[in-house]
Amino acid sequence: MDILSEITPLSEKDCIYVVERSKTAFSYPLHRHRAVELNFLEHAEGARRLVGDSIEEVGIYDLTLIGSNLIHAWQQDRCSMDNVHEITIQIPADLLGDDLLSRNDFASIAHLLQRAQRGISFDTNAIRKVYDNLYLLARMKPGFHSFLKVLSILYDLSETDDFHQLSTTAFAHSQLDSDSLRIQKIRQYIERNFREEIRLQDLAALIDLTPTSFSRYFSQHTGKSVSDYIIDVRLGHASRQLLLGAQTVAEICYDCGFNTVSHFNRCFKKHKGCTPTEFRNKYLQSSL
Repeated sequence: MDILSEITPLSEKDCIYVVERSKTAFSYPLHRHRAVELNFLEHAEGARRLVGDSIEEVGIYDLTLIGSNLIHAWQQDRCSMDNVHEITIQIPADLLGDDLLSRNDFASIAHLLQRAQRGISFDTNAIRKVYDNLYLLARMKPGFHSFLKVLSILYDLSETDDFHQLSTTAFAHSQLDSDSLRIQKIRQYIERNFREEIRLQDLAALIDLTPTSFSRYFSQHTGKSVSDYIIDVRLGHASRQLLLGAQTVAEICYDCGFNTVSHFNRCFKKHKGCTPTEFRNKYLQSSL
């Protein structure tokens, strides 16, 4: 599959790039870029948003934060509107360095950018909080004050819980985001061994717990059962291979730790809402 590596308008001397557009159709192909992107859409209901291995239909409003080099695109799909309004903000991935982001005042923004590695879709309540500032920013003269406005928008978004993550960790290759070193140890083990059988007792032994205590501990810290988490990891890697490789569905199935193609198809449809073949075809539409 061809994925466009976009060279954004950002120069080495720019802090931000902001563009406002009116459009009648979504035609830009599947792409990625080094810049972090905050993209706002209005009157685009029925369009399809693809971010990593996430495929979702867009409502009247859509606000998405996309991390560096995470593949994404919007497709026309069922959108019949001819007055789509779009505001795109791009920020160099290395603009806010580790030294600045490690300061207490930037802690929430640092967590937001960490989550953006998997892509974030903000809910209506969060969009309301930044709606006016997005419009003000789009009409501001580029410079110091527009940069401060972007920081203000990011801060407001970092303080809300009205969002959901898009791509899986395995697909996005995002870093682990957990305060628990024990959970990180388990996640790293699963990431290294997802192609093989993973036994509950082996995972529990890694952190000196009984299988029953481990299951409860893992669920409390991740919000998922051990089996569901392993399936998510396997599906994330399968999704990458469906999009970025030339293997057949059956080859991907066995390479990602599933025992049968039928089980792979059932799990994929349950978690992604479509079969592996349908998933690959939907993305192919955005790479043409």
